[in-house]
Amino acid sequence: MTTALESPRPRGRSGASGRARLARLAQRQGALVILALVVLVATFTFDSFGTAGNLENIALQASFLAVVALGMTFVIMSGGIDLSVGSVFALGGVLAAWGAGHGTWVALLLPLGVCGLIGLVQGLVIARGGLPPFIVTLAGLLFARGLLLLISDEGATTYKVPPGSAFRELAQGSFLGIGYPVWIVAVAFAAGGLVLHRTSYGSTVLAIGGQEDAADLMGLAVLRTKVIAYTASGMLAGFGGLLMASYTSSGVTILGVGTELEVIAAVVLGGTLLTGGAGTVLGSLVGVLLLQVIRNVINQIGSLDSNWQAVISGTILLVVVTLQRWLATVQRE
Repeated sequence: MTTALESPRPRGRSGASGRARLARLAQRQGALVILALVVLVATFTFDSFGTAGNLENIALQASFLAVVALGMTFVIMSGGIDLSVGSVFALGGVLAAWGAGHGTWVALLLPLGVCGLIGLVQGLVIARGGLPPFIVTLAGLLFARGLLLLISDEGATTYKVPPGSAFRELAQGSFLGIGYPVWIVAVAFAAGGLVLHRTSYGSTVLAIGGQEDAADLMGLAVLRTKVIAYTASGMLAGFGGLLMASYTSSGVTILGVGTELEVIAAVVLGGTLLTGGAGTVLGSLVGVLLLQVIRNVINQIGSLDSNWQAVISGTILLVVVTLQRWLATVQRE
């Protein structure tokens, strides 16, 4: 009678896998924990922070950036970057304000069409031309800003949304006491989450960001996926701009300066790796809310200059990127 010998279990395997799971959880949910802590501390520190009016204002102000961040999330997850979104955001607002004088549908469709076309061209040049996204979208930034200045006579002309225009209701109206932009963002991010986790397109985006050559060898539609990502990024940036134009009732040419950096910061804070291949739509929304809460807390303090928001956000971003690198190393062990 023979007895089968049990193969020895590798020591430390369960511990290593446990650390990897913990690192993955921290990467994806770390921003949410920080957001919860900041909100909790601010609520007990400032009497007006936790009021319904202030929280609604935070959500409303965050909605304009969140729309742009949604498009940027898919671009970064695919291993790319889009530096043009700030200028495209401002261009969309000016086009919408001008179009509102010719009807609500013009105000809606014109910025979406023009900004989507800018994103499409960038996507085609990056995907088919093989040029670096940084250079291509930097050129797109300059083109969109130049077109903006051309339309507005170098900023001398500010287009106003006509009084009584239905276009104003898009961002100034509310449902159940909550502004329409907040509802729009909720629906947009729910749709983005479904696309990322329930469609082949979302899987392809992550595969390309993880290893583009391997995705190409697997027969995935690499070129088409990239083009769609940049086109959607352009359209969403333009949509964010038209929402802002509806909210302010004008197309402000100075808007959008530095917005691309703020959007990238929000996406990275939400757990999306700058190298691509990993991230969540919800995380980007949390990143946007975190930046807006920090801005609101600084306003609550009063004695601090508003420029501290950039200092604090930059510091948090540096810490998060460093932690992401470390967590990625832990997951590979």
